[in-house]
Formats: sequence, structure tokens, C-alpha cells
Amino acid sequence: QLQFVESGGGLVLPGGSLRLSCAPSGFTLNEYAVHWFRQAPGKEREGVSCIDTDGATYYREFWKGRFTISRDNAKNTVYLQMNSLKPEDTAIYYCAAGPRCDVRPISSWGQGTQVTVSS
Repeated sequence: QLQFVESGGGLVLPGGSLRLSCAPSGFTLNEYAVHWFRQAPGKEREGVSCIDTDGATYYREFWKGRFTISRDNAKNTVYLQMNSLKPEDTAIYYCAAGPRCDVRPISSWGQGTQVTVSS
């Protein structure tokens, strides 16, 4: 079963930064595209960003220029650098794996990591 452990969330002031980490449980990441999703309070889960096996990256428009996804295959970890955070970024963030960024992920959902942006 493909599953991740997400970490790095927390409480941050508007304009601040966080770096989220996504580590797989029991498999190696370099064979998969890795997506970041988020679920805001009262909203459905939605995609934020994805990094393909060749390193190509994709972002939903709202997060372009503020968030950066990266992968370190040697450390078997994917990161989401979040800058210029806004209260609207408050959500639980999850990662997921799949064959490519343009298809639905196939992994199970983990616990996610809570990001709260508030003054």
C-alpha cells in the first residue's frame, strides 16, 4: 500500500513561510509522480502542485509563484516550499503518488499536515 507521512506544518503569520515534507512509507519515490493536495475547512480536497518523475513541475494558478515543489530522490522525500502565505492557504496538506502528474494518484491518503496562517 502506497502511503506517505507528511510533516512541516504549523501556525505561521501572514507573509511567512513553511516547508512541508513528504516521505513515503515503504516504497521509493523516484518511480512516481508526487502530488500535493490540500483540504481547507468545509471544502473538498484539491490539488496544489505535482512533480513528475522527470522533475517537471505543475501548479494550480493560485499558488504559482508562491509555492515551489521539489524532490530529493537520494533522501526519498518531496518538499513543498510555501512562501508569502495567506490566510486562504490554511488547510490540511496531503501528498499522494501516481504514475504521472496528469492522472489521478493511486496512493492512500495519510494524516496530512495542518497549515494555519493567522495573525
